[in-house]
Amino acid sequence: MRNKHLTISLIIFSICFWGCDYINLKNLGQEEVETEEVEIPVAKVGNSILYQKDLAGIVTREIDPKDSANLVSRYVNSWIKKQLLISEAAEKINFDQASIERKVLDYRYALMVHEYKKYYVDNNLDTAVTEEEIQEYYLDNKDNFELKQNIIRGYFITVTKDAPKIDQLKKLINSNDPDDFKELKSYCFRFAETYFLEDSVWINFDEAIRNTPFVGVTNKVDFLKSNKFVEDSNEENLYFLRIKEYKISDQISPLEFVKNDIKQIILNKRKVALANQLEEEVFENAKSSNKYEIYKP
Repeated sequence: MRNKHLTISLIIFSICFWGCDYINLKNLGQEEVETEEVEIPVAKVGNSILYQKDLAGIVTREIDPKDSANLVSRYVNSWIKKQLLISEAAEKINFDQASIERKVLDYRYALMVHEYKKYYVDNNLDTAVTEEEIQEYYLDNKDNFELKQNIIRGYFITVTKDAPKIDQLKKLINSNDPDDFKELKSYCFRFAETYFLEDSVWINFDEAIRNTPFVGVTNKVDFLKSNKFVEDSNEENLYFLRIKEYKISDQISPLEFVKNDIKQIILNKRKVALANQLEEEVFENAKSSNKYEIYKP
């Protein structure tokens, strides 16, 4: 047994060393060309043999030799386990071989169709989605964008307790003056441990208060409704939160919060439409050129 393992290991090593010389992907439907090349076995389970040529494409020139060895080793072990399961299944269950072969063929064709549809979609998909399209979809499907969490727009700032001009910082946080905002950004850049000042961006409230004293708030809905500006501290830091606007879970999400989701939905719909279009085009082209025939009983 030890010698068998050693043999397999040596074969795997040789595959990884010369692996790139064996990377030859066969075209689907093309008959296998017979060569005088000696078939080198890698592993065997019962009457089933895994040959070196069966490992073509598993390793490439770009992969590190050590990683290649691991890939091949995992593939060989996986093949052995599958063959053992197949062997045991054949002993325990009386399979309908014709049914199995039909399913294998159906799966093979499904994979081919899937790959072609993906190729067609990738080469024909219009990825440009306008703001008008996003807004129209949002207005037509608002009920589908119910919030699953509380969200806020505002400022969040953390500074150490020895940071300078804390009273001035509080004043800047609560100001709506553009010049004060510039000064606030400058202060945060110099002294803040962490800060978020993109008040046009909606963020998840739970994510905003993570790792802060505010995380201990029990009733977050009441907290949001009752506070526009809050501060808290721990042994090291001071935490300031200004809430300019909030939305509660179960309310309809603002457009800005779901804009990327809507764009992806629109693109997915286009992909489905293209895949259906391909089917219809292939069918109609075949119909017009008499590429198929249905025999009447």
